[in-house]
Amino acid sequence: MELSQLTIAREYELVQGKLVHRHFGNHSAWIGSNLLYRLEAYVDEKGLGWVFNSTAGFQLNPLDRFTIRRPRISFVRFGRLPSEMPSASFDVLAPDLAVEVFSPGETAEELDEKINEYLQYGVRLVWVIYPKLRSMKVYSLDGPIITLRNGDEVYGEDVVEGFRCKLSDLFELPTPAKPAE
Repeated sequence: MELSQLTIAREYELVQGKLVHRHFGNHSAWIGSNLLYRLEAYVDEKGLGWVFNSTAGFQLNPLDRFTIRRPRISFVRFGRLPSEMPSASFDVLAPDLAVEVFSPGETAEELDEKINEYLQYGVRLVWVIYPKLRSMKVYSLDGPIITLRNGDEVYGEDVVEGFRCKLSDLFELPTPAKPAE
């Protein structure tokens, strides 16, 4: 695969047969990486399943091969992937958790469409992080929409059981090392 094809593959989703650009900015990517690191460490320590970054894609609807969604972060519990191995291309299933980080250039309509698809096809928990507001919305299949603010704690409910982190930790800027004297 050529570099241009690789770039296109990583920066787009397939939605109803059309390539749709994923709007990533470095700030939202950094916040997503903070959560990815914490979630992956927890899931690996507890042996719960697979954590994927935004390069992973999912065909949520087994009958619609023309829509591939790529959450910023996703989690699939052990026992759900055929042969307990991720596909060489895209997995045909809804992850247990899908995380999006709202980015400049993304519209509320695009995000709502994605959230609705996630829930319609069985994603059990959806987290949407809003960097500018320092908040998160939590959607679940059978519960109300919950808004978390900067001082609140994010928890994995029964999807990533036991996982917790402070929402404010995701926005915490790194501290430069002090020069040696």
